[in-house]
Amino acid sequence: MTDHSYDAADIEVIEFDAAVRRRPGMYLGVEPEDPKLPTNLLCAVGRHVLHPATSVAEDHTLRGLLEITSDSSFTISMDQRHAWHDPGTPVLGYYGSLLGPEWWLLAAAAALSGHVTVEMWCAGHGLRQVLTGIRPRTAPRAFHPPQGNGTRVSFTFDPAYVGPHFVLPTELEDLDLHGPHCSQPADSGHVLFRDVRRGQPVQEVLHR
Repeated sequence: MTDHSYDAADIEVIEFDAAVRRRPGMYLGVEPEDPKLPTNLLCAVGRHVLHPATSVAEDHTLRGLLEITSDSSFTISMDQRHAWHDPGTPVLGYYGSLLGPEWWLLAAAAALSGHVTVEMWCAGHGLRQVLTGIRPRTAPRAFHPPQGNGTRVSFTFDPAYVGPHFVLPTELEDLDLHGPHCSQPADSGHVLFRDVRRGQPVQEVLHR
């Protein structure tokens, strides 16, 4: 056995999005070539709506709509309450984006995407931002929002990363949005999955 001492030269520090793309299994449970990647992405985003960071909401209280728009794109909307002291200058997250660490699983999904649109709104004020991965393509810009409070994130996955055989699942009933560590009973929260891909009937499945 050889004795080796480690120093700073042995440590590689990589950015969050690079870490996700290099080791997606740490965030999504599977590697890029695994055929379960599309299903795990759906489950990870839906799971984060039902089990958000404590700074966002209590478990099982947010209501979300996850709409699958194509084999490689979907949108998640949720009734997240925002606490913007100044709606024109919200606290920004990764690399100056509207996605912060409180939504780290959404950010992990964004890291595998070629195009992401984030919208957040509260009290009549709305902000929209376009990202490439989790890197801002534009600054947050005002838009006319729906009523109430909410967050909406649209993902189109990067074909150069996910490969030509990436297809989001059509069997939505058996998705696991809780995992082995969730022991809390169902509450008011839910995620409605709606599949509106062309060429097939619209499908809706509710998960609590």
